[in-house]
Amino acid sequence: MKLSIICLALTTLVTSAAHAADLKLAVVYDGSKFDRSFSQSASDGVERFKKETRLPVLEAQVNSTTQSEQVLRSLARKNVDMIAVISFSQAQAVQTVAGEYPKVKFVLIDGVAKGDNVKSVLFKEEEGSYLVGVAAAMASKSKKIGFIGGMDIPLIRAFACGYEQGAKAVDPKVELSQNMVGTTSSAWNDPAKGGELARAQFERGVDVVFGAAGGTGLGILQTAKEKGQLAIGVNSNQNYLYPGTMLTSMMKRVDNAVYDSFMQLKAGHFQSGVTSVGLKEGGVDWALDKDNRALVSPAMEKRINAARQDIISGKIKVIDYRAANSCTI
Repeated sequence: MKLSIICLALTTLVTSAAHAADLKLAVVYDGSKFDRSFSQSASDGVERFKKETRLPVLEAQVNSTTQSEQVLRSLARKNVDMIAVISFSQAQAVQTVAGEYPKVKFVLIDGVAKGDNVKSVLFKEEEGSYLVGVAAAMASKSKKIGFIGGMDIPLIRAFACGYEQGAKAVDPKVELSQNMVGTTSSAWNDPAKGGELARAQFERGVDVVFGAAGGTGLGILQTAKEKGQLAIGVNSNQNYLYPGTMLTSMMKRVDNAVYDSFMQLKAGHFQSGVTSVGLKEGGVDWALDKDNRALVSPAMEKRINAARQDIISGKIKVIDYRAANSCTI
């Protein structure tokens, strides 16, 4: 009897190991994975998974919805077990192709698609933005802070709303200047326009600016450096780009979302549906490291971390612009 149990256990282990070894995974980026922001965060998660498991991951990048459908179909035909799809812009493509290939599992990062074989991961951007709003208000000498968003959509309004809430929790009299780069997808890739908007805000007295604009944000950060003002990065930890003028970064942990999804599948677990991750789940956070340590005083660090714990515990409830359809503070 004991021998049978042992044999069964060994068989299960061998089968699981064989399945893990045969696991075929893929990731499809929206644009370049070297954007030093959103897609690069996803890439970091892929690299961490590959390093820890020694399993390969097929990688592709797309620049349009039509191209996304073609690439997803091509990967699905290769009988991959899971495709991680990066960005809400690929949501319709995921829903379409997932319906055509029900045996393939999809994880859509930062968007929602329906299907029994689709897992959608959303983020509570307002929570991480609240923390960098606290940092901005405490660091600002003029008490004028700025926000520059990429494409004018509810998602980016959620960043701005959380940022404003955090800042005004520190000082209700803080003035916030807001600009959006545009209303089309090109708003994510226009660093010149980002720099122009940042420059205009600095000329109006703003001394800390938060850019939530993808590749456009690189122009914002560079202009802050040129003007000797402070900037806040987004998605990835961007502190290293311009040490000395990077106050902090609002990290959207796309890397964790991708890594966790692959690891869960490797362990034999997959759950479709929509999940939303915030501070408590490790989905968002603020960045403190050697590159911005000198800019963050002990008092700032203490205040930001206190707010962080209060959000996690529920003591502070951050308004989500998308749910409230406004940012009434």
